[in-house]
Amino acid sequence: MRLEKCWFCSSTIYPGHGIQFVRNDATIFRFCRSKCHKNFKMKRNPRKVKWTKAYRRLHGKDMTKDSTFEFERKRNRPERYDRNTTEETLKAIKKISKIRVEREAAHHKDRMKGKKSKDYKEAKKEIEQHPGLLDVKVPQPLSKVKVPVSQSQKDQIHAMEE
Repeated sequence: MRLEKCWFCSSTIYPGHGIQFVRNDATIFRFCRSKCHKNFKMKRNPRKVKWTKAYRRLHGKDMTKDSTFEFERKRNRPERYDRNTTEETLKAIKKISKIRVEREAAHHKDRMKGKKSKDYKEAKKEIEQHPGLLDVKVPQPLSKVKVPVSQSQKDQIHAMEE
């Protein structure tokens, strides 16, 4: 089963899906859905459309340079595998996926590093612009009221507990 990549958004196209456009110079463009095809016909640049992978890579939202991506590169010729090679490949795939998850988590942590201070500055600015936001009175919880109880009532309560 051959999986293709969409020319516009770089998502995976499964067999029997999508649209294929061939230009007069025999250049083949494959699109995953009509949304990508229409954007191509409108001559939009995928690097400027926010939902594409090209935009995300260009603006540092996704990891671009990582050695784990080399294992997914397209191979056009079929390979012959024996049992040992297949077992080693499956073990390597598990290791690679684990490494990729760790690197993606580190990438996300680096991206979100400055967010906390930015949110703090925005909140501080909002408070300075609207000082009335802090003057809201918080209702206090009701205090406990002491009720005097006679000795006969205490005896009745103890009798009911036993």
